[in-house]
Amino acid sequence: MSDITTIKDTTANPAPLGLLAFGMTTVLLNIANAGLIPLTSMILAMGIFYGGLAQVIAGIMEWKKGNTFGCVAFLSYGMFWLAFVGLLVLPKMGLAAGPDAATVGYFLLLWGIFSLVMFIGTFKINLHLQIVFGTLTVLFFLLTAHEFTGVAAIGTIAGWEGIICGATAIYAGFSQVLGELNK
Repeated sequence: MSDITTIKDTTANPAPLGLLAFGMTTVLLNIANAGLIPLTSMILAMGIFYGGLAQVIAGIMEWKKGNTFGCVAFLSYGMFWLAFVGLLVLPKMGLAAGPDAATVGYFLLLWGIFSLVMFIGTFKINLHLQIVFGTLTVLFFLLTAHEFTGVAAIGTIAGWEGIICGATAIYAGFSQVLGELNK
């Protein structure tokens, strides 16, 4: 007779929350990057509360489930959104000088490199995440090129590519939610 007790994990899958938070926030920001709407407090609020905080919560939940990839991805991109909003808001509040285009370019370049490494990690997961991280990597490098060159067309192309990236994350998130309902 064994005295070992097995505890079954009955907590919800946090990945759909993180994917939807990332995807919807990415689509909204990139609608502005594509020049279709202005960058307003609506997008900044989405960046703080859904893109930022919801992904941080999803990342902590992934940690609890023992999913290192999900934990690192959601916590990192959640913090990306909070940092991005901070870059825009802190100067307006008089709390820090605003970054110049080259500085923002380096910020985005680092996120592009991070995304590229995470993209490589998706080869062991699934096609949906490969597409999300692949398009995200392209997005960050396009945004980086836009900041370094100042070429408006690159920014517009990045906006449209970002809409595609966000839409793939929304699809991946909803496919997990709806897939789990059909089990």
